[in-house]
Amino acid sequence: MANLNETYNASDLPESSSFDPVPAGTYTAVITEAELKQTKAGTGQYIKTRYDIIGPTHQGRVIYSNLNIRNPNPKAEEIGRQQLGELMRAIGLSSVSDTDQLIGGNCQIKVSIKPADGQYDVSNEVKGWKAIGGSSAPVPAAADKPAEAVSKAPWAR
Repeated sequence: MANLNETYNASDLPESSSFDPVPAGTYTAVITEAELKQTKAGTGQYIKTRYDIIGPTHQGRVIYSNLNIRNPNPKAEEIGRQQLGELMRAIGLSSVSDTDQLIGGNCQIKVSIKPADGQYDVSNEVKGWKAIGGSSAPVPAAADKPAEAVSKAPWAR
C-alpha cells in the first residue's frame, strides 16, 4: 500500500473521452500495434492493427482493424490481402514479413461507422488507407523496370 500524500475527488478530475465512435471521415493516424492472431475457428489468421489518431481532429482516439491474410473463405482472404497491400503502399512499404514492420507507419485512414448488430455496439471500421498527402506512396520504379531501362535517359531509349 502506498500513501498518495493527497486526497483526490473524482468530481475535481477531468473526465476521459467517451467510447462513442469517432465521426466518419479521414484521419491521420500512426500504427502503434500490429499482431498476428488466430481466427476464433482456428482455421485462419489475421493481422490486428491499432491506429492512434493524430489529426486533424480526435487526437488520441484509437481505431482497430483486422486484416484477413489466411482464411478458408477465398473471398475473405482476397479482400484482406488487398487491404494489406493498400496499407503497405500507404505507409511506403514494398514488402512485409513481420507485423513489427507495420508499427510506426503513418497514413490517412478512411473511417466509417459500423452499426450495432445485436452482439456488438456501434463502432468504427477502417475502410481505406492512403499515404499522407492523399495519394498512395510511390513504389520504387526500379522494382518494376529492368536495370537498363532505368539507367538510360528518356531521350536515349
